[in-house]
Order: sequence, then structure tokens, then C-alpha cells
Amino acid sequence: MIPPRTEQPYPGHEHLDEYEPRELVEALINDQAAAATAVRNASTQIALAVAGAVPRLEAGGRIIYVGAGTSGRLGLLDSVELNPTFSWPRGRSIALLAGGLPAIHEAVEGAEDDYERGVRDLSELRPEAHDVVVLLAASGATPFTLGALMAARAAGAFTIGIANNPGSPLAEGADVGIVLDTGPEVVSGSTRLKAGTAQKITLNTFSTAVMVRLNKVFGNLMVDVRPTNAKLVRRAIRIIALAAGTDEARAREAFEVCGSQVKPAIVSILKRVGPEQAQELLSKAQGSVRAALRA
Repeated sequence: MIPPRTEQPYPGHEHLDEYEPRELVEALINDQAAAATAVRNASTQIALAVAGAVPRLEAGGRIIYVGAGTSGRLGLLDSVELNPTFSWPRGRSIALLAGGLPAIHEAVEGAEDDYERGVRDLSELRPEAHDVVVLLAASGATPFTLGALMAARAAGAFTIGIANNPGSPLAEGADVGIVLDTGPEVVSGSTRLKAGTAQKITLNTFSTAVMVRLNKVFGNLMVDVRPTNAKLVRRAIRIIALAAGTDEARAREAFEVCGSQVKPAIVSILKRVGPEQAQELLSKAQGSVRAALRA
């Protein structure tokens, strides 16, 4: 039986263990570059995933990430970053990792092979038609992830399958299949390398594009950042100053008057209105700063 491409020996680095440090590092870095190419080749499918996800999330749906091992941890990372970066509600960004929370820190024996557990874990979230389920597996055949896919499809949720092997059941069974054909790894079978890198780039691209379409960005400024620490407060004030074309003193004043919110502060300055009216304009514009400024 021919193993999937991600498990095949890498041709050309049969003596990797004999490389000097510089040669070893260059071999690993050069191979990682192939991850970006694989993502670029899947851009059409990623765009389809974004287009399918946005209206469902606008209708109140959740993003649910599912995976095992490295893939599951990458999904978890993407899910937790959406709240501080884009003020996306924590309850609407959920990660399911085979083996549960203990699997964040160490491998849980047999967890990824449990198809029925994948079905149960996803079903317990009571998925609905407006939910977006992002399922990741380098092999594209992880039983836990395929079980979750089956449960998501049965509930009518929008499913996105991200895999690194062409023809995999995960990519072919999802509403949108994203194949990141990264091929064999320099360290054969270690899909935490370029397969994982490609998944990370894809998740960055997908979730950021979705948030841009959901009016979380004005120009290329992240105007829905949650200023939960001193660094983010400074960042928020700089964003307001840039967006409104004003100095940081005026930006800070508007930021404080508008309850430490970036979007209303920008609208308040540029429309020359109070915080309540700025918020009203944003509400009518579905949170779009640009549309609120045009009103």
C-alpha cells in the first residue's frame, strides 16, 4: 500500500543527520517555503470558504475548529486569537481537540483514532446551519476529525476541510475542501513541519479575511481590537490617530470618551458627533466604519 504523500520519504536529504548546523537549518527553512506555495495554489478554495462562512456568521453562527495533534492545536490557537484581535465573542469561537484539554500539552493515546468520539464531541455543541466548522488533518483521514465532519454535515453546518493530501476523505467530504499539497517532509512523516506551516498560513488567511468582511477592519487597521492591556491601549490610540488623521492626544481623548472603543472614537472625530451618535451610526452600518462615515 502506497502511503500518503505527507508520509513518504523525502528525496534528497537521506543524510540529514550528518549535516552541519548551517546546512541543516537551510534545508529546513528552504523546505518550509514550499508551505506558502501550497497555500497559494489553494487560494480559490480558501476564497470559497470565506464566501461561504461570512453570511452564516453574520446570521449569528459560530466558528468551530476541529483537529487532532498539531492540527488541533493550530485550530485552538486561531480560535483564541480572534477575541483580542477582532473582539470576536469567545462563545462563538470554539476549538475541539482530540483528547480534550490534556492533549494541548501532551499526546493522548488513541484519541485521534476515535471516530465515535469525534461524532459525540461535535454533536454536544449542538451545531446548527449557521455554524462554520473548520476541520484540519494533515493526512485528511484522521478518524476523530472525520467523525466530527459527519456530525457537522448531519446538522447542516457549513464545513471546511483542510488537508495536506490530495484525494483525502476530509477534503472531499466537506462543503469546501482545501488541499495544501505540501508533499513529503524533510523529516519524513513529521507533519508539524511544512504541512503544519501551511495549515497555519491558511488559518491566518481564512479567519483574517472573514473578519475583514465582517467589518472588523477599516482600511488595513484592526479597529475592533480589544485593549485589554497597556500595549493594546497604546495600539488602539495609534489606530484612532491614523484612521482619523489626528494627533495621539485627540485620539486618546476620543478613546476615553467613547468607552475605550476604537470604532466609535474614529467616527466621533471624523463626523464631529458625540459618542452616542457615533455608536448609532455604526449600528445602522452593521459595524462598518466606512459606511458609518458615508452616512
